[in-house]
Amino acid sequence: MNDPTSAAPRASSSAIHAVSYVLAALALWLVLQLHLISALLAGLLVYELVQAAVPLLGRRISGDRARVVVVAVLGAVVVGLLVLLILGAISFFRSELGNPGLLWQQQLMPLVDKARQQLPAMLVDHLPDSVDDLRDGLVALASKHAATLQTAGKGAARVSVHILIGLVLGAIVALSRTRPAHQAGPLAAALGQRCQRLAGAFHDIVFAQIKISLVNTALTAIFLLGVLPLLGIHVPLSKTLVAATFIVGLLPVIGNLLSNTAITIAALSVSLGVGIAALGFLILIHKLEYFLNARIVGSQIHARAWELLIAMLLLEAAFGLPGVIAAPIYYAYLKGELEAQRLI
Repeated sequence: MNDPTSAAPRASSSAIHAVSYVLAALALWLVLQLHLISALLAGLLVYELVQAAVPLLGRRISGDRARVVVVAVLGAVVVGLLVLLILGAISFFRSELGNPGLLWQQQLMPLVDKARQQLPAMLVDHLPDSVDDLRDGLVALASKHAATLQTAGKGAARVSVHILIGLVLGAIVALSRTRPAHQAGPLAAALGQRCQRLAGAFHDIVFAQIKISLVNTALTAIFLLGVLPLLGIHVPLSKTLVAATFIVGLLPVIGNLLSNTAITIAALSVSLGVGIAALGFLILIHKLEYFLNARIVGSQIHARAWELLIAMLLLEAAFGLPGVIAAPIYYAYLKGELEAQRLI
C-alpha cells in the first residue's frame, strides 16, 4: 500500500516547484513589460564577472571575512571598469565623428555627392544640394518630431539609471552569495534554482556571443582598416563601423545583418565596386557566424540559429527591441529548465 505521509511531501514539493516556475515566468514578463531589461542584463553581467573571478582569488585567501572583502572590492572594480568602458565608448564615438560642423562638410556631404553619381535620377532629385540644405532638412525634421526626440532623451536617461542600478545590484547579489547561507524555505530554495539557471543561460549566451562578435569584429577590422587601405581605398567612418560591429554583434544573428548593412552602405559611397566587394566579404563573415553559432552557442544550449531567430521574432512582436535583446537569454533559460526536467 502507498504511504500517504510520503505522498504528501511529494505533492507539496511539486506544488512548490510549480509556484516557483509561475513566479519566475511572471518576473521575466514584468522585466520586459516594465522596460527593465537593461537593469537585468547589467546585474547579470556583474554577477557573472564576479563569480568567475572569485574562484581565482579565493584559492589564495582563507577565511570567510577575507573572501567577503575580496568579493566586495572585486565587485566595485568590475562596476567601475564597466562604467569607464561605457564612458570610453562615448568618448571614442565623439572623437571619431569629430567636430559636428566638419562632420557635415567632410563626411556626410561627400556621401551624398557620391550617391548622386550612382543612384537613379528619380532618387537624386530628393537629395540635398548643399550642406545648408542638408542641415536645414534635418533641423526641420527634428522640429517636427521634437516631442518624440524629447521622449527618446528621457528614455535614454532612464535606461542609464537602470544600468547603474543593475550594476550595483549585481555586485550586491554576488557579495551576498559569499556569506553563510541561512536556512531557506522550500519556495526560496526553488526560486534560487530558477535564478541560478537564468544566470547560467545568460553566461552561456552572452559570453559565447562575445566570442563570436570578437571574431566578426577582428575580420571586419582587417578588411576595413587593413586590406582596403593597402589598396588605396578608405571607407568613411571605418573605426566607428568596426566598433559598431562589435556592439551590435552581441545580438545573435540579427546583429551581423545590421553591421553588414551599415558597412555596405558606407562602402557604396566610395564606389559601386567597393560596395560589391564589401558585400561579398561580409557574406563570407555572415556564413562564418552561422558556423560559429552552431559550434559555440549551439553546443552550450543545444539551439540552432533558426530557433534563436524565431524566439527573437516572437518577442520582438510582443515587446519590441527589448524583446529582441532578451529573446536568446530567455530561450536558453527555457531550454535549460526543460532539459533539467528531462522533457526535451
